[in-house]
Amino acid sequence: MSVAGTPSDARKTTATLGCDTGSSALRGVDAVIAELLIQADTHHTNLATRQLPLTACAGRVLAEAISAPHDVPAWANSAMDGYAVAAADLLSAAQQSSVSGTETSAARIHLPLDGRQAAGDSLCPPLRAGHARRIFTGAPLPAGADTVIAQEQVMREGESVYLPRTARGANVRAQAEELSRGQCVLTPGTRLRAPEIALIASLGYARVRVFAPLRIGLLSTGNELCTPGAPLAAGHIHDANGPGLATLLRGWGFEVIAQGIVADQPAALTDALLSLSAQCDVLISSGGVSVGEEDHLKAVVSTLGELSLWRVAIQPGKPLAVGRVGSCPWLGLPGNPTSAFITAMIIAKPYLLRLQGQARVQASRYALPAAFSWPTAKPRRQYLRASLNDSGHVTLHAQQGSAMLSPACASDGLAMIDAGCTVALGDAVAFLPYAGLLS
Repeated sequence: MSVAGTPSDARKTTATLGCDTGSSALRGVDAVIAELLIQADTHHTNLATRQLPLTACAGRVLAEAISAPHDVPAWANSAMDGYAVAAADLLSAAQQSSVSGTETSAARIHLPLDGRQAAGDSLCPPLRAGHARRIFTGAPLPAGADTVIAQEQVMREGESVYLPRTARGANVRAQAEELSRGQCVLTPGTRLRAPEIALIASLGYARVRVFAPLRIGLLSTGNELCTPGAPLAAGHIHDANGPGLATLLRGWGFEVIAQGIVADQPAALTDALLSLSAQCDVLISSGGVSVGEEDHLKAVVSTLGELSLWRVAIQPGKPLAVGRVGSCPWLGLPGNPTSAFITAMIIAKPYLLRLQGQARVQASRYALPAAFSWPTAKPRRQYLRASLNDSGHVTLHAQQGSAMLSPACASDGLAMIDAGCTVALGDAVAFLPYAGLLS
């Protein structure tokens, strides 16, 4: 990406910034997210917590610090199957061999065996000086040994072995090399995925304290909507946002209370919002936030609480609205399906995760070469359905309409182009994989 008058990887143009009527009133995406995170930080401290079995904690957010109750590893142990020795014995045997003239061409050292040590053995007697012990992966390193030689490098003859010279400490997992007793391992606000749960289990914890999931009230607005499975009347469409957004929200770890379709009429909207706000921590709607004469939702929210933000410099998704119904936060997503999904993933997700108590909330993005050009700067930040080719370059889907859902199914993520920027072939462009946005 390029800016006029600067190197070719940052081309920015201002000539087109006025082409979107009213663009000067739009709020920038980053500014909106930052403001929402500040709001969330003042609310999430009131979240309820519960202690759950570790097996029930997938996707939950940790509400307590986890410390190591012991060193990890708790004792020095072998990193592979082989033979435990004292490095000093290898040196001593090698020197004696050299003095006596018996050193082999392969420079191997002969040591007698002193038993075997397997993982789980309750006894681990010290290694006899000048000996080697058969040892297996994970077995405790006996006192007197400081090195393990891989079995592939050793020749065994009866009850003795021929060993190569090996550096002291090779193939040994030192005590506390990963964690020390009392060390903080995970902090509150950590989302518990498989790696975190495995780590907690390895420390011996069977239960942990987590935040209770947010309860999110979800409704789809629009007189043109009908329930999937119902026959379509003239001028109607099936509701895609309700099922899709519910799936998205549940994938982020939230409890969803779905109201279904609500007619875009002030009385119906008022009843639905008041009912949901009494049951939920957050309200999310789709549709009814544009400038049409049939879009009544913003006015209803203003009457019931406050409309604090409307219209963001994002494409697709400009008519995003934020407010509250009574004291319950409300996010009004656009009605076009792709606009709804992109604003949910980019703007709503970090806000909701922070409300949930999660510390890290922003999706990862990667600077990758563009296999396309974007010659005309736009006044709003672009989020384009994109994929990676076999060379790791970003390609754009041919269709980018905000009402189209199929391009999302045929792409790997979103390419982000900032407002006022152009992209030349080969420029670095921000790529956000769906893997980080959907989960």
